[in-house]
Amino acid sequence: MPVFTVTGDVDPFLHVSMRRGETIYCESDAMVMMESTLDLKGKMKGGLGSALMRTFANGESFFQQHIEATRGDGDCLLSPTLPGAMQVVDVGPNNYIISDGAFVAATNGVELKVRTQSLGNALFAQSGGFFVTETGGSGQVVVSGFGSMSMLDVEPGKDAIIDNAHVVCWDSTLRYEISITTGTSGGFLGNLINSQTSGEGMVLRFSGKGKVYVCSRNRNAFKAWMQQPAR
Repeated sequence: MPVFTVTGDVDPFLHVSMRRGETIYCESDAMVMMESTLDLKGKMKGGLGSALMRTFANGESFFQQHIEATRGDGDCLLSPTLPGAMQVVDVGPNNYIISDGAFVAATNGVELKVRTQSLGNALFAQSGGFFVTETGGSGQVVVSGFGSMSMLDVEPGKDAIIDNAHVVCWDSTLRYEISITTGTSGGFLGNLINSQTSGEGMVLRFSGKGKVYVCSRNRNAFKAWMQQPAR
């Protein structure tokens, strides 16, 4: 199986070592460098329907880059769109739901499937709209987060409440629901309005047993800050 190694402390690369005959696939424009023994091809992973659904689910490119070791062993370097950490996640016994824009690369045995989620989560959770991407098959997937990344263990009776803009991916067996960081006395609509006017945002409450990967930066808040007029 191809070997994924995250290398570098600040804005790291994903170093991939491949043996002849092996294939990986990655997000469009992720490839930085590859040796001449490798070939780069644009393909629709899973066919037309799956490609369309993944594009709607989390904004992935319609065509993904497939890197194949066709002429011998070889290495390549990949990088995510946003600056920040990457994490190699094992897929097989556990599968994961991936937030918008977090997918970087995967070994060929990993499938990216699309499933529906609840109306409330679709409208407010920023976790992929009415459809979310879930891993299947077996192998490894690499995800990225804006800023640093950390892994949290959710245990029964110890729910984790996480700002939705900081969630990278989570164990698909976990239950999750949208909530609001403000008080509960005004009902959902009143709390939603208060949340928007106070600057406090939506959160996801995870329960059950599994892992959640989070990142330190909020890309939407950073984008809004960057777009502020000069003073």
